[in-house]
Amino acid sequence: MTTQPYTRPLPVSQPEWDFYWEKTKAHELWLMRCDDCNKAYFYPRAICPMCFGRNTKWFQSSGKGTLHAFGIVHRAPTPAFADMVPFVVAQVDLEDGARIPTNIVIDDPTPEKVKVGMNVEVIFDDVTDKFTLPKFKPA
Repeated sequence: MTTQPYTRPLPVSQPEWDFYWEKTKAHELWLMRCDDCNKAYFYPRAICPMCFGRNTKWFQSSGKGTLHAFGIVHRAPTPAFADMVPFVVAQVDLEDGARIPTNIVIDDPTPEKVKVGMNVEVIFDDVTDKFTLPKFKPA
């Protein structure tokens, strides 16, 4: 059996993100927290976006959260996404305090099945040998 190569956009490797991608490859979701203001945030960077403090560190997320906002994509933005439609793009509020952009993986992506405030949990999509993407499913 042959597998098709992954043809959708992939992250660009950067020193600030390398640890994050290593952990997603291990099916773990890690975030950053500022010790000055005690806020968790995403995307990873050395400077806290809330207080601009530099006293930040990594921590492992529970991967649980609630759906903050979503949209159901019915027309692919590029041909690379044509086989995915319809799919759900979303913002998830993690119980750890950060908000993360993602996809909701659900068999029937309709407004009746996807609701703001629904509980979700992280799953991992091994798209290439180098990258695993965190996505969410209903909890």
